[in-house]
Amino acid sequence: MRIGVLEILRVERSAGWAHTAYTYLVVRQYAGVMPQAVSVWCRELGHEVFYATYFGQKDPKQLLPNDLDVVFISAYTQASALAYALAKVYGQEKTLTVIGGPHAKAFPDDCLRFFDVVVRECDKALIVDILGGVPRGEIVTSGRMLKDIPSVEERMPEIRASAFWRGRAYPGSCVPMLTSVGCPYTCDFCIDWNNPYALLPMDRLETDLRFLHEKFPGIFVAFHDPNFAVKFDQVFDVLEKLPPQRHSWYFMESSLSILRGPRLKRLQDTGCFFIAPGVESWTAYSNKSGVGPATSARQKLDQIVEHFHLLHEYVPGIQANFMFGLDEDEGDDPVELTKEFMTRAPFAWPTVNIPTPFGGTPLYQQYLDEGRVMTSMPFAFYYAPYLVTTVKNYSPVTYYEKLIEMFSHMTSERMLFKRLRTTSGRIRFTYLLRTLSERRMLKALQRIAELMRTDRQLRAFHEGESEALPEFYHHQYERSLGPYSTLLSREDRRPLLPRVQSSVS
Repeated sequence: MRIGVLEILRVERSAGWAHTAYTYLVVRQYAGVMPQAVSVWCRELGHEVFYATYFGQKDPKQLLPNDLDVVFISAYTQASALAYALAKVYGQEKTLTVIGGPHAKAFPDDCLRFFDVVVRECDKALIVDILGGVPRGEIVTSGRMLKDIPSVEERMPEIRASAFWRGRAYPGSCVPMLTSVGCPYTCDFCIDWNNPYALLPMDRLETDLRFLHEKFPGIFVAFHDPNFAVKFDQVFDVLEKLPPQRHSWYFMESSLSILRGPRLKRLQDTGCFFIAPGVESWTAYSNKSGVGPATSARQKLDQIVEHFHLLHEYVPGIQANFMFGLDEDEGDDPVELTKEFMTRAPFAWPTVNIPTPFGGTPLYQQYLDEGRVMTSMPFAFYYAPYLVTTVKNYSPVTYYEKLIEMFSHMTSERMLFKRLRTTSGRIRFTYLLRTLSERRMLKALQRIAELMRTDRQLRAFHEGESEALPEFYHHQYERSLGPYSTLLSREDRRPLLPRVQSSVS
């Protein structure tokens, strides 16, 4: 069969030089491991496979041939509208449409309105079943913990297509890898909250690293583990088998509680280039930060700042992940503490996320039970700058005003100067691009806040007084899809929200 595999990494076409540069240098490198694994598995089964990633570079339909027998699409929830539109196009061509990835896992029932087959958890045996004739209209899952994935060498055709320039590695090229699946924490907002943590084979990790060091010395590696190196010694014993001069720079996401003591020197010695720990909140999730549960918000800030300064002595690039709008957030303190963190640790790039209730998580079930999910909001808006729930302790207008306050501080000339002064090289250039990109986010937040003040329909919707989707969102939805907007009716846009989450109960 002729099979296409498409991973959607962003929603809209790139616009403007800064945004285009950011998507090519950064977003393009977000390509995931599992879509590449599916491509390899299909090829191993003897099929002709076409793999591509969409990051805003051109019409996504043009990235794959027209005469496909099967198309696999992987998408985040924010890209669901584009995925649905493409499913309709491929369906008209009699192509079997299959969706997997984070959105399919979170909202499989909604996906089934548009796709022939929806995949929640996947492995090679399930791919064999799908290609062998799984009935259309099915939600399928392997029901097994993932045991192994194709090697980097086996994924090289996909890596060349996603991360290289005209088939050749360039200074920004990044190879996605996994050392583990699942997560040991139970954060109520995370889709991995109930997935047990398990290491993948360490001999595969060693083989992959040696292959990269021999064939592509100096290339970046991005570990896509939900929480990297929970089994720290086992993972780093493998990383340290290679001579220091042969290490690749690598990126990872981990909890601060793991990154302590002599482990920091091991990060440096093995080539850790960028790390993204989650602070999340000044009053919640403190177990991930390694601070005591009785620690006050002010004490937590001081400890976190000290920890980040220590990290910066060993790792060039750091990102701090925050959420604002949790039920624990109230008044000015969360904003002021986050701004103070930015000022005191300018070398750490701050991301401020809006809490989003993804299906299958305790947060989703809580918000749904409390009637706080905006039931007519399309899934395409389940990402910043959009708010899809009512916030417990802030009115919609106040909430956006406080987001604007944080983003204004984050992207100010003063913060940019401090950030550039405390970083160097590629990190400095990336932070410059991110600042310019986040200024676009700031403008979006300012526009929504102004509309909240002046548009009674929009404000009533966000205050929970009306379920009618405001015209503002219909316009945004259609604008983001461009020529594909006519494929999805207004009824198509209304999400099918699961009422009972068996994975939560």
